[in-house]
Amino acid sequence: MIKSLIKHLLIAIWGLLVSCQSSGQEQQNSPTEDEAVKVNALNMESHQIIEHFGASDAWSTQFVGLWPDEKKRAIAQLLFSMEDDAEGSPKGIGLSLWRFNVGAGSAGQGEESGIRDEWRRAESFLEADGTYNWEKQAGQVWFAQAAEEFGVDKLLVFPNSPPISMTKTGKAYAEDGKSNLAEDKYEAYGEYLAQVIKGLEKKGVNVDYVSPVNEPQWDWSDGGQEGTPFWNSEIAGIVKALDKALSENKLQTKIDVAEAGKIDYLYEQADKEGRGNQVADFFHPESPNYIGDFTHVSSTISAHSYFTTSPFESAVNKRSRLSSEINSVQGLSYWMSEYCILGDNGGEINGSGRDLGIDPALYVARVIHNDLTVSNASAWHWWLAVSPYDYKDGLVYIDKQKEDGNFYESKMLWALGNYSRFIRPGYQRISVEMNKEKQQNADLLVSAYQSSSKEETVFVLVNSGIKEVTVDLTVDGKFISIHGLYVTSKDKNLASLKSYTSGEKVTIPARSIVTVLAANGI
Repeated sequence: MIKSLIKHLLIAIWGLLVSCQSSGQEQQNSPTEDEAVKVNALNMESHQIIEHFGASDAWSTQFVGLWPDEKKRAIAQLLFSMEDDAEGSPKGIGLSLWRFNVGAGSAGQGEESGIRDEWRRAESFLEADGTYNWEKQAGQVWFAQAAEEFGVDKLLVFPNSPPISMTKTGKAYAEDGKSNLAEDKYEAYGEYLAQVIKGLEKKGVNVDYVSPVNEPQWDWSDGGQEGTPFWNSEIAGIVKALDKALSENKLQTKIDVAEAGKIDYLYEQADKEGRGNQVADFFHPESPNYIGDFTHVSSTISAHSYFTTSPFESAVNKRSRLSSEINSVQGLSYWMSEYCILGDNGGEINGSGRDLGIDPALYVARVIHNDLTVSNASAWHWWLAVSPYDYKDGLVYIDKQKEDGNFYESKMLWALGNYSRFIRPGYQRISVEMNKEKQQNADLLVSAYQSSSKEETVFVLVNSGIKEVTVDLTVDGKFISIHGLYVTSKDKNLASLKSYTSGEKVTIPARSIVTVLAANGI
């Protein structure tokens, strides 16, 4: 009895000590109203080089690209522009990559396609007789050309399904969760994608990347959209055939794999035996599915952040595991290649219901922060650039009308812009300390990026709290000269603020995302 009491007393004392230690750490890292948070970027601790920020044209641009010129150009400006307005605020978010959805041809089948929503069907360049019609997907081609006109540097093409003439079902979605492309069609599929790339290039659109499979872990058997599952062994066969076709057609396009349905599938089998553990399966030389030595395979692997973003501690843990797995392959980098808010996210936010306000924008900014700073993503891509739906899936929303309609900016657009507009391709992420601690409080997240010239540092601060926070910003302990400060908040859309001076404390408003541009050392 006495031993038992002593044991319980010791446990209670230990719990109290741990609680006090934890409480002290939270207090140290938590922002207060009275004391400025000292934020110091560390030049000597560099991480991944940022390649691009992007979004996809699925599915609305097939219609919006044919809308009146003034409206579609206004939407393109919001997505692609690097220009400022008269007040010095950005006209757009300056995406540096555009994703082009190569359709499988379900649109030509109409209701017989089995895809219930007409807006989720897609045209195909490949006709039933084997010829190519380069006048198809005209709305999407318009946006790809507009992206290039605005200076977007990279284009990626991705099919959700092989063309219907090659599928087992004769439709653009699978049956009973089985792969919808037979092995004897791999070479034809590879050649088809090579021809699509050449056809787009004849229209003045250069294709930098091709992603031949999309979310291969899901069944894609419900007719909700074009799609098909694949086993890792099948993906390896498809990549081999595509690599051959690209070489034979003398194309420089790189192959991106594997657009995993969620990040877990890159570092573990999870619930999809034979479709998970993709880093090891595709990039460890001893694997039978090794593709790392193919000429056109990029030194990247991609996955989607869906269903892994809440709660915050779990999101960090998963991304830490992913980073460790990526680091097991020398020279391999990671792209977070698709995200929008889906599901109930542990009760933190629900993906259903359109919301143009700051709440989803703050959530998205936290996801971007974790993807960049914990999993070390070198690219970050949004899902629907233009959405007609009642979900939190759009940067720009539109009326669901084919020929004309209104469009609406979301705060999620501008929150992404706090990153994409200023962290340009070639910038490198560097470490950040807050009050001399690298552990950050979830209510105030800070990341920093340095230009290739080392002359500029970009800070992005996400204040999800209900109180404003004052910060002292330094680089290697030295004061900086601020030459730009941009705020997205309840009443501001990436607005430029002119009230700052060198070495001055910066106030981060409550529930806002702030980007600070600074010259290093004064």
